[in-house]
Amino acid sequence: MPGDTVEFLTAPVLVGVRHGFCTRLGGVSQGVFASLNVGLGSSDDRGHVLENRRRAVGAIAPQAALVTLHQVHSATVIPVTAAFPDDARPPADAMVTATPGLALGILTADCAPILFADAAAGVIGAAHSGWKGALADIGPATVAAMEALGARRERIVAAIGPTIARASYEVDLAFRDRFCAADPEHDAFFMPGAFGSKPGHNGRKYQFDLEGFIAARLAAAGVRTVAALGVDTYKDGARWFSFRRTTHRGEPDYGRQLSIIALG
Repeated sequence: MPGDTVEFLTAPVLVGVRHGFCTRLGGVSQGVFASLNVGLGSSDDRGHVLENRRRAVGAIAPQAALVTLHQVHSATVIPVTAAFPDDARPPADAMVTATPGLALGILTADCAPILFADAAAGVIGAAHSGWKGALADIGPATVAAMEALGARRERIVAAIGPTIARASYEVDLAFRDRFCAADPEHDAFFMPGAFGSKPGHNGRKYQFDLEGFIAARLAAAGVRTVAALGVDTYKDGARWFSFRRTTHRGEPDYGRQLSIIALG
């Protein structure tokens, strides 16, 4: 994989803005990080990570300045008007901007990257949504922050990038109950799975549809166009990093892929 061309997916709904959901292909990292690992928080060689980040931006939004966050699984959204140093990344999970030349970057490895745009208003957004952020409505919070910059809710389009799929996302009853306590209708995103077989884990298991849940929350918030790529990060280890797959394999660390959106 090292040395290959950077590979990324695009979403047709994000017409008029530069964007891409990078796979793990096209970087210089080795071993479990092969090859386009962009995670500054990983134990990968920092020089390799910085080169991978440079390559990713160069492939999707040449000349743009990459902006990433210290992602903390929150519902915090920040407006961005200029790039900030990598070692001064603010703790947040989404950002919005109306400033051309900035590449908003979200790191994931099973969580969902969400890219937003109101091309007519010249406003974009990017969000990191694991289950905690999804339940706290990080997506709708990003939409509201875009409106504060002049976007119109009915014009905003959103694309949900590669994330762990329901078939790969087994959770326990306590996890499901947390969602249903917030709203009983959230039960629709859980499909009964097998009963656990390990000691202490003999209760009912469920399969959680993170992608579908995010899409539904965005639709409920008034986003009329929501596209889900339907790509499972857990299943395809050749193209995607996955925290859960790494955990199941007992590997010491894992890489992160980058999703980018930029104006101009």
